[in-house]
Amino acid sequence: MITLALSKGRIFDDALPLLRAADIEVLDDPEKSRKLILDTNRDDVRVLVVRATDVPTYVQYGGADLGITGLDTLLEHGSDGMYQPLDLQIARCRISVAVRAGFDYASSVRQGSRLTVATKYMAIARDFFAAKGVHADLVKLYGSMELAPLTGLADAIVDLVSTGSTLRANNLVEVERIMDISSRLVVNQAALKLKPVPMRRIIDAFAAAVRDRGEPQ
Repeated sequence: MITLALSKGRIFDDALPLLRAADIEVLDDPEKSRKLILDTNRDDVRVLVVRATDVPTYVQYGGADLGITGLDTLLEHGSDGMYQPLDLQIARCRISVAVRAGFDYASSVRQGSRLTVATKYMAIARDFFAAKGVHADLVKLYGSMELAPLTGLADAIVDLVSTGSTLRANNLVEVERIMDISSRLVVNQAALKLKPVPMRRIIDAFAAAVRDRGEPQ
């Protein structure tokens, strides 16, 4: 049995064409079903529905053989015990710094002011501001990041940005792009050794699908 860990939402939807390329069809809709282990058209493949932040944990500790997760999650979690053979180029977005409109971020950074930054990406934010030589006091939040500058909790946020519409709706502006994000295929190292043929078949099918789209791996 091959177990693949996926999270609901954009990654799941964007992964479906890749699964079809590997002749895998998920038989349940995770948005309508309460099942957390989804059947597929193949007796030897199943899909686990887990939180996005839990995908690397399931793969790392063998709860799943493979998973698809964002680069942001991997950078925060670490990649011990996992291979990252493919950048699948799906669920693209970016991690950026945003502030409330009217806040002079550039001047604050130049003058070496101490910034208070709200984020759930503690490692990414810490490394980014340290590399710039900026003193940043990090406040960890898990949701509604946009509220932090509006209520005075923080001067800035570090968060995922896709279209920027949520920022604009809350009178925030994107002031620095930290990195581009897409989803990676992650593979349990032990599973690849124990199940080399079926695992490699799926990995190769995903790789071919990415190549067919004409995108870099």
